[in-house]
Amino acid sequence: MAERPGDRAWLGLACDLAERCPPSPTAFSVGAVVVDGDGRELARGFSRQHDPHDHAEEAALARLGAADLSGATVYSSLEPCGRRGSRPRPCAELIVAAGVRRVVFAWSEPSLFVEGTGAELLRAHGVEVVVIPELADRARRPNAHLPGA
Repeated sequence: MAERPGDRAWLGLACDLAERCPPSPTAFSVGAVVVDGDGRELARGFSRQHDPHDHAEEAALARLGAADLSGATVYSSLEPCGRRGSRPRPCAELIVAAGVRRVVFAWSEPSLFVEGTGAELLRAHGVEVVVIPELADRARRPNAHLPGA
């Protein structure tokens, strides 16, 4: 799918937020930003922001409650998870349930903890998925402590 003006700046912010994550030997450090259709930030989050099991997209979406997100884009430094061990619903399902129709990320989830199936799940539910691999090194940086990251 096509990149839009502003995508790299918002994704860069998500990568910056990932730097704020407390390091964990059992989870990725990820940042996420939710932006409305007019290019205004609605919410942001990062892994382990409030709870050791928080994922970035989950933390950002939790701030929005039942808002209409049909025109929103979720920017995440890492592919939203499609499987999860710590909570019953992975981030890709939370994104679909919130009504978000577009996701942009930098780095495809390596099979370090679970199989990376988030993009596949999103596409199967009609969500536009845009990958900007030129920012993947920025997304990997806060995860340098993880073997194979």
